[in-house]
Amino acid sequence: MNYDFDTTTFNHNVEIQIRFADLDALNHVNNGFQCHYFDVGRVNYFQDTLKRKINLAEIDLVLVHTEFDFLSPIEGNDEIIVQSKTLSFGKKSVKMFQRIIDKNSGKVKTTCYSVLSAMDTVTKQSKEVPEEYKKVFSEFDKLN
Repeated sequence: MNYDFDTTTFNHNVEIQIRFADLDALNHVNNGFQCHYFDVGRVNYFQDTLKRKINLAEIDLVLVHTEFDFLSPIEGNDEIIVQSKTLSFGKKSVKMFQRIIDKNSGKVKTTCYSVLSAMDTVTKQSKEVPEEYKKVFSEFDKLN
C-alpha cells in the first residue's frame, strides 16, 4: 500500500517477546498474533504519552478499522519492535500508523494503519476525541 504520510519516523517503540504459542508449524508468527502485538504497541503508546496506567475497562478509544500489510515473515528467533505514532485527528477519531520491525536489521516486517473512535464508556456512544489526547499525541509525534 502507498501511504501519503511519513512511514519512517517513530518516537514510540515497544519490544515484543515472541512466545512459542505464537508460532505456526513453519516457525513463523501467525498473522493473528501480530494483531495482538499491535494492540500491545497501542496500549503502551497511550500509557507512555499520557503518563498514566490505562484501565482497559475505562478506555475511551476503540478500534474501528485496521489495514495490515504482512511484508515479511516473523520467525521464532527474531527480535522485534512495534513502533507506533498518531497521524491525525477527526472530530471523533484518531488515525494511527504502526509497524513491526526486526530489532537488529531494521527491516519492516508488518505495517498497520488504524482508525480509533472516541467512545463514552457509560453510554457506549461515540464522542469527540478528548482535547488532552489531541494535545499530548500531537506534541509527542510533532504533528502540525
